[in-house]
Amino acid sequence: MELSKVVGHEHVFETFRRALAQGRLASTFLFVGPPGIGKWTTALRLAQALLCETTPPDRLQACQTCPGCQQVAAMTHPDLLLVQKPDDKNFIPVESFIGDREHRMQEGLCHDISLKPFRGGRRIAIIDDADYLNQEGANCLLKTLEEPPAAALIVLIGTSQQRQLPTIRSRCQVIRFQPLSDAQVIELLAGMHVVEDTSRVAALAPRAEGSLRRALELLDPELDAAREPLLEHLSGADVDSVALGRFVHELVEAAGKEAPPRRARLRLVVLETAGFYRHLMRQVAGCAASGDHTLDPFVRRAASHWEGRAVIASRCLDRCLTALNQIEANANVATLTASWIDELGQLTLQQF
Repeated sequence: MELSKVVGHEHVFETFRRALAQGRLASTFLFVGPPGIGKWTTALRLAQALLCETTPPDRLQACQTCPGCQQVAAMTHPDLLLVQKPDDKNFIPVESFIGDREHRMQEGLCHDISLKPFRGGRRIAIIDDADYLNQEGANCLLKTLEEPPAAALIVLIGTSQQRQLPTIRSRCQVIRFQPLSDAQVIELLAGMHVVEDTSRVAALAPRAEGSLRRALELLDPELDAAREPLLEHLSGADVDSVALGRFVHELVEAAGKEAPPRRARLRLVVLETAGFYRHLMRQVAGCAASGDHTLDPFVRRAASHWEGRAVIASRCLDRCLTALNQIEANANVATLTASWIDELGQLTLQQF
């Protein structure tokens, strides 16, 4: 894929291109936007263009064939530094920035970014999951952001400015990413050849809410089969907490014995439920429907029971968003499922 043709985020390359042409490229950037829309891929493509050994960096046009381009694609380039939150951690470990106790400031990103480039013209660091920088990790990174090496470029990736610590946010140039359009999601899915049925791809796109990652997650056949029964539970006159709890518990348990896949499955169930209440809130408030129209019959059924109480639907949506935050914080899956569904049941009773 050519950098100039990255789907949906051409403005990012234009921003960098102008800065390079003017000789005013900042040292630190914060990419923010919903998850799964291409921020990580865009950062890698930018790194590839800047470390390309064939075309000038200010063209931002990676040749894709030189050793530099190939090493970035394989994420093995010696001048490309990558930091991500481990799946089993709540935060990015401080060791990722300053090394372990026996090698403080002799290893880690803060040490490595200060070294001279090995083969490219600069050192590039990409810090994914910047939402999970705790105070200790941020403090370790702060000096590097305040006094970056001359040949360094640092890109942090998060979901919003609000989730970044003020000390980090104030030292970055913010680049905002918008969700992909349905047409762009369809284009990307078609190019990946993960679904042969084009009609299914077209049906998935509105449900993905502009996120390619979510579109791929929605391909889960068990989740797909469970969607209609879930919506049937939610669209009834009230939420039967016992029946819905049993249904969700069995669906989550089917994801496997390990906690990460169970947590991922619960996250998707909560997202689906949040989408339902978002549409219901709009319906009850008299707003035009938008997005996933496959929800319309279930929302209309639910709205017929809801006596115009949009505020209750809003509270149910808020509870779903809280549940998503709790999932990210590694809350116990069984306990979270029970409390989330019980509170939804209690909230729906308030409409009467």
